[in-house]
Amino acid sequence: MADTVKIPGLLLTEHEFRVPLDHSAPDGEQITVFAREVADPDGRDRPLLVFLQGGPGQEAPRPSRVPLNPPWLDRTLADHRVLMLDQRGTGRSTPVGTLDGRTPQEQADYLAHFRADAIVADAEWIRRELGVDRWSVLGQSFGGFCALHYLSVAPDSLAEVYFTGGLPPVGLHCDEVYRATFTRMTEINGEYYRAYPGDRDRVRKILDLCEAGEIVLRGGDVLTPRRFRQIGHALGMSGGAERVHYVLERDPSSPSFRHDLADLMPFNGRNPLYAAIHESSYSDGCVTGWSAERVLPDAYGEDSTLLTGEHVFPWMFTDYSELAPLREAAELLAAWEWPSLYDADVLRSCEVPAAAAIYANDPYVDRALSEETARLIPTLRPWLTSEYEHNGLRADGARIMDRLISLARGRL
Repeated sequence: MADTVKIPGLLLTEHEFRVPLDHSAPDGEQITVFAREVADPDGRDRPLLVFLQGGPGQEAPRPSRVPLNPPWLDRTLADHRVLMLDQRGTGRSTPVGTLDGRTPQEQADYLAHFRADAIVADAEWIRRELGVDRWSVLGQSFGGFCALHYLSVAPDSLAEVYFTGGLPPVGLHCDEVYRATFTRMTEINGEYYRAYPGDRDRVRKILDLCEAGEIVLRGGDVLTPRRFRQIGHALGMSGGAERVHYVLERDPSSPSFRHDLADLMPFNGRNPLYAAIHESSYSDGCVTGWSAERVLPDAYGEDSTLLTGEHVFPWMFTDYSELAPLREAAELLAAWEWPSLYDADVLRSCEVPAAAAIYANDPYVDRALSEETARLIPTLRPWLTSEYEHNGLRADGARIMDRLISLARGRL
């Protein structure tokens, strides 16, 4: 039974669905998937749009109108109701922790059911339960990977599809994907140190402190140099360079430095799925084999001040005590034979209107690879822009959604 509540300016209807952990075994283990329907008070009859969050391993935004969150909500509600899906394993959808009590093999077998294909199968389950013929989809970052899989396996369920910073390559080995992201990440490092030349010495000083074991993060982890370098993840976001700089300018012995430094790092125990299955999200039918570790450019070994981005390494499951319980499972998943996610032939014959914001300087989803995918889909209208970083939807959501809706509907 769905519950509807009123908050200022919005109607929220909460749904919980019981779905199979493994959609190929519908009588097996069940999990809960939560979705929150968001509508204007006078918009309850508008068509549904499903929001697929980035990640993997992060729940949907918690909506409000005063203050507005997420920033793209107002523009989208003018045309739609929005279904905020907590992807399986996140938020209120049977959250994944460290899977205590399971063997490493059992943990890996469980985690293998949390990729884009399973998320789309959940969405289809929910669409049928709600009695919806077709709905639209908005995919941000990893959510765009899910949206492209959706277009590959169930295009007849979709009215329109929107991608923001998340149009993935099709049929490409994940090694090629990571090489492209490292190329862009190296350029971003250069841009950062040109903007803040004094920070290179600050980084060296902090690395020395890390080597000496003198920086202890909240939770008790001793910060290692390689973990510290993951603060580069923030550089791909609007305002990220400033965020990094304003942390690095502080006294490394201060509580605020240690606290805010931990917040700069992309991986933690709050969302263990993000680390555990991250590389698998780039696998369109290949074994990942710790791809980012294998293709790490030599320059990162020669210059310790080069910061890494959204890259998962095997040592993280040692250096992060919160991730350590999944270390052996992560090794098993790195050797997993992942199935393909996308069907190029289906995409070439796509009839679903679509539009994509492709960010020219994106270090997470490579611009050139996204453009190749855009050329594959005849109905997709790309918008290549250097105005925004990877988090453009959060930075200027109303403008981005207005442009994508206009592109998909042929108004631009």
